[in-house]
Amino acid sequence: MQTSDCFYLGYIKKPFGYKGEVSILLDVDDPGAYQNLESVFVLVEGKLVPFFISKISFRPNSNEAVVQFRESASEEKALHISGCELYLPVEFLPPLTGNKFYFHEVIGYEVREATRGRIGQLTGILDYPGNPVFQVNDGKNEILVPARDEFILKIDRKEKKLFLKTPEGLIDLYLSDL
Repeated sequence: MQTSDCFYLGYIKKPFGYKGEVSILLDVDDPGAYQNLESVFVLVEGKLVPFFISKISFRPNSNEAVVQFRESASEEKALHISGCELYLPVEFLPPLTGNKFYFHEVIGYEVREATRGRIGQLTGILDYPGNPVFQVNDGKNEILVPARDEFILKIDRKEKKLFLKTPEGLIDLYLSDL
């Protein structure tokens, strides 16, 4: 298993107590969706290692949980994995509907703008904190469009198309010959 086959779930903060439990922080919108996890991959020294969960308890109104892994039954082992990242296979992501999407899901989609029609193919998403940006390639130019909810009209998963309504003049910035 490679990290490219997985999604980042969070990381191990530090040991919790003296019996090998660890405190983890999940980087997810709905931590409750992960309360029945049986295992995760821990990135240890550059390699994904499966760790099996004996016990997990979530803190109320928080993305933090205390986990007992079978593989870390001592304080020393828990300390060794502190700071390590947690991953799950992409197949474990809950399906999204409507205009909600995972970044990896829409790469390669055709991008259509309400007034211009087809503007290119989505080649990537720059994940700036609080302001992700679509990278669209029209064959000659790279067009950058903020991935904001108010710009997304529709996602057609069957046809692999992303429909946008961008502010007037935004696309022209990238297509005009200066």
